[in-house]
Amino acid sequence: MPNTSSITQFLLLAFVDTRELQLLHFWLFLGIYLAALLGNGLIITAIACDHHLHTPMYFFLLNLSLLDLGSISTTAPKSMANSLWDTRTISYAGCAAQVSAFVLFVTAEYSLLTVMAYDRYVAICKPLHYGTLLGSRACVHMAAAAWGSGFLNAVLHTANTFSLPLCKGSTIGQFFCEIPQILLLSCSDTYLREFGLIVVSAFAVFGCFVFIVVSYVQIFRTVLRIPSQQGRHKAFSTCLPHLAVVSLFVSTVVFAYLKPPSISSPSLDLLVAVLYSVVPPAVNPLIYSMRNQELKEALWKVAQWMLFHRP
Repeated sequence: MPNTSSITQFLLLAFVDTRELQLLHFWLFLGIYLAALLGNGLIITAIACDHHLHTPMYFFLLNLSLLDLGSISTTAPKSMANSLWDTRTISYAGCAAQVSAFVLFVTAEYSLLTVMAYDRYVAICKPLHYGTLLGSRACVHMAAAAWGSGFLNAVLHTANTFSLPLCKGSTIGQFFCEIPQILLLSCSDTYLREFGLIVVSAFAVFGCFVFIVVSYVQIFRTVLRIPSQQGRHKAFSTCLPHLAVVSLFVSTVVFAYLKPPSISSPSLDLLVAVLYSVVPPAVNPLIYSMRNQELKEALWKVAQWMLFHRP
């Protein structure tokens, strides 16, 4: 029976077996990956270069784009390489690095989405205190806390997961290294430690979710009391993109991990994993730029500079 010390690589679950469909998967993922790189890269450049966007809301959006780039770069390139070269392997160290990076980026992104909900709450419900509660130092501290929570969570989960003895093979039932799938390979009761960490993380996630919901209940109550239709529209336009991103993120993750076992299957698990790990980083820039006129203008300036600038 293999154990942790004898495992040098893992086998990931392939999307398809035929060579033609493998290449189709490669090109599909490449298109999504390039869209994520372009969209998030444009948002980062626009916010960094346009001083009109040097506000707390856009500072947090810049961090969100960085996290999205990190998240999709953790999973998509390896999956594309495996399809292109007709292989399924990932090294033991590579698997550990992938788990660590993915947990870091996903945890930090969820923490940042919670911070962004607080930003919208203060901006709409307590506008007179906005400059005090969300000064530049406070924004940096909150963003650093989001990144720090991701780093801490990644270290704890990765160290605990890869300290477990693995004796049930080396095949991971997912297209990237994922903690629940690795735990299925464990042959020791010590996996309960990791299960305990997951439960603690779940309570933290639920606490953030409650905070976001309560924040938006207060936001909608305040917005509906705004007398002018234009004022209500402007307030909603700054909140709805964030709410859409949160809904996409939470709904796909919840369905992935809490769906009934009766409907679970390898193909469905793969599809759901794509929905929460690959699609959101590519879609988020589109969601944020659709209803935001300031961001549209900044993106247009960046696009014009890229197309027509001459050295």
